[in-house]
Amino acid sequence: MSGQDGRTQDDGVKRVLAVFAHPDDIDFGAAGTVAAWTDAGIEVAYVLVTRGDAGGFDDTPRAEMPKIREAEQKAAAAAVGVHEVHFLDGYPDGAVYVTHQLRRDITRQIRRFRPDRVLTNSPVRSWSMLGGPSHPDHQAVGEATTYAVYPDARNPFAHPELLAEEGLAAWTVPEVWYSGVPEPDHFVDITDTFDRKIAALRSHASQLPDPDAIVGGLRERFGAQAERAGMPAGRIAESFTIAR
Repeated sequence: MSGQDGRTQDDGVKRVLAVFAHPDDIDFGAAGTVAAWTDAGIEVAYVLVTRGDAGGFDDTPRAEMPKIREAEQKAAAAAVGVHEVHFLDGYPDGAVYVTHQLRRDITRQIRRFRPDRVLTNSPVRSWSMLGGPSHPDHQAVGEATTYAVYPDARNPFAHPELLAEEGLAAWTVPEVWYSGVPEPDHFVDITDTFDRKIAALRSHASQLPDPDAIVGGLRERFGAQAERAGMPAGRIAESFTIAR
């Protein structure tokens, strides 16, 4: 896979850990890229901080929503070649904050999976929109994940119980990809995997009152991203900021 600057971005990358706030976050922002990674033989695992219990658009009983959304996310992950999906416990949808506990729980997953790359929500709010990527849970998870990558996961003296009680040694993550950033610096052509992105999104039936309208809007939105990146007409792209 080539970046906007023409460099190959995936040399040496064998494992990617995606850490996001809610079921469907990955699929709206990055599922086309994830599908390209798994097609290339990269192993990808998902960590969802919440089960999306505050989501939905109808009268589905609230107590049933976490189970529904967990099943939807697992189906969506399978559509793009991901078969390892973890959900953290104790973080209600809509009430995620950057705490020492959240940093530790994400650090645990990083040390367990030992990824070459972490993909996560943007910790930066877009002031040009009120919805979408600017959900406060997204920003909290993006910030907590950043702190889990550095300094926590690589520091053997951070969260010492992870090593003493669980045998999880320090691990250094070389780079983080942020999805949903206001000013992205990297674009991935997902034209060939867009249909699988849409298949993943359609798995989230409890969140999509009008799936066809959403698909049309996403085609337009990600087509504009490709145009912004200077790709040929008709291409579709997802966008990120990369920190190393």
